[in-house]
Amino acid sequence: MEQRSYSNHRTNPNAPSDVVFECVIPYINDSRDRQSISLVCRQWHVIDSQTRKHVTIALCYSSTPEQLRRRFPYLESLKLKGKPRAAMYNLIPEDWGGFVTPWVMEIATSFRCLKSLHFRRMIVSDDDLKVISQSRGANLKDIKLDKCSGFSTDGLLYICRSCRNLKTLFLEESQITEKDGEWLHELALNNSILETLNFYMTDLSQPKYKDLQLIATKCKSLVSIKISDCDYFDLAAFLRVATSLQEFCGSWFQDKAEQYGDVVFPPRFCGLGLNYMATHEVPIVLPVASRLKKLDLLYCFLDTDDHCLLLQQCINLEILEARNVIGDRGMEILSTYCKKLKRLRIERGADELELEYEEGVVSQRGLTAIAQGCLNLEYIAVYVSDITNAALECVGLHLKNLVDFRMVLLDREEVIADLPLDNGVRSLVSSCHNLRRFALYLRPGGLTDVGLTYIGQYSQNIKWMLLGYVGESDKGLLGFSKGCPSLQKLEVRGCCFSEHALASAVLQLRSLRYLWVQGYRGSPGGFDFLTMARPYWKIEIIPSRKVSVGEDKEVDHPAHVLAYYSLAESRTDFPPSVVPLDPTSSQDHMSRFQDLDYPK
Repeated sequence: MEQRSYSNHRTNPNAPSDVVFECVIPYINDSRDRQSISLVCRQWHVIDSQTRKHVTIALCYSSTPEQLRRRFPYLESLKLKGKPRAAMYNLIPEDWGGFVTPWVMEIATSFRCLKSLHFRRMIVSDDDLKVISQSRGANLKDIKLDKCSGFSTDGLLYICRSCRNLKTLFLEESQITEKDGEWLHELALNNSILETLNFYMTDLSQPKYKDLQLIATKCKSLVSIKISDCDYFDLAAFLRVATSLQEFCGSWFQDKAEQYGDVVFPPRFCGLGLNYMATHEVPIVLPVASRLKKLDLLYCFLDTDDHCLLLQQCINLEILEARNVIGDRGMEILSTYCKKLKRLRIERGADELELEYEEGVVSQRGLTAIAQGCLNLEYIAVYVSDITNAALECVGLHLKNLVDFRMVLLDREEVIADLPLDNGVRSLVSSCHNLRRFALYLRPGGLTDVGLTYIGQYSQNIKWMLLGYVGESDKGLLGFSKGCPSLQKLEVRGCCFSEHALASAVLQLRSLRYLWVQGYRGSPGGFDFLTMARPYWKIEIIPSRKVSVGEDKEVDHPAHVLAYYSLAESRTDFPPSVVPLDPTSSQDHMSRFQDLDYPK
């Protein structure tokens, strides 16, 4: 970066030299520290502005491209999020918004230091990708289109022809219109430094395996590749030449294990995800199991016994993703053999598979075993069929490194004997002092107003929270809102709170930047939400509607409210499905926000 002088920004002759801070601040990367520094004085604000390398904007409507350019003109990395997280579960209307085009236009003319782009849950067109490739193609090293939609393989072709210095091309779970596989051929021809290629969980089926082999031959630094479905026979040559490969996801074995002979895995291989792997294919993986640090079993056809057989060989495992067919017995195997586990995600399987595999449920028994045996856990996301206060207390007692805890109580026929979970939740949130993210999705009666108040009282450091079917009345929400001093993002679903209580809670939660609620007790006309209105706080209402879930079936979606801080004047692309409530336009409080960093 070119040298810049800040002497004309000095206001205090006795203050330390700006040259000192110019040397020190580039080494401060934590966004919270940066934000605090920028608020000290004008010259520190300027130094931060000129040296900030990365910014995450958690909602694309919380600012404008022009404001970002004026605030941080020398960015090297930008992460931009569009649709709310609820869009992943089809809870947000398709036409809600999240278009990347205005940002791309600014990127094309400014941000000449930009090396990394990450768009998440945004609508990206082929023209957007063409503009990016033509204006920034020579400098970009990382492009991530994460759960995005609106583009085709023609757009990828622009990227792969022009961006010849890519180290990362990430497309996972994006909705891509496939016209051909030429984009991968262009990537293979033009790139020799690629490290990560990911088009996992997309519908891309036309890439040719000889192009993957060419990439592995030319890109000696290729360490991770996650692709759409194929057969091992088509990838045997690729795996032989990809000597630096550490992670592979996407393949499956179509025939009997003995027909494959000895599968050759690269020497540094430690991450694996095999779609549709069945019982008779487990022996293929066992020889490399002790090397695995990361294992994805979300899309495998394994029963509880298969999970137990495989996992007891994975003694170095650090990250596991699986379905609840793993069962309590599989969780106990994990706790016994996988002592290095740091991240555990147990998703819900299909209902028919749960019935087929009688052991395919996780309960307090499995969660307790994990808490007692895997003491290094930092992240847990689990669907449980039964839970007790004692199990949650056990998590709080043993997992002191826990940063992210998410639990969903399945709405099945079983009667949960130990509800409400007030004492267990209190123990968990009060004992896990490092918690930053917390999700609790229960059944009606799962948590009383007292328990909800406990969450607010003891959640000193939590910044993101999802609450589902908790509390009994507005009293619980108001008690909750007296705590949570660090809470920035709150998502609520299926609760009994009124508009007035939600608005009052927002005013109490001083750090809150974002609120999403589905299902609430409405007021006549919806005007009680205006209680929380203030400058730069945008409010959007999505009315209740019917949503098709099949050819002949519809479900009712309750009304939503989405509210967030925004430095932008207003959205210009409101769809018919959204009603904006923005009664204030005063500029009196602009000074309150002019030095605030963008939402993280």
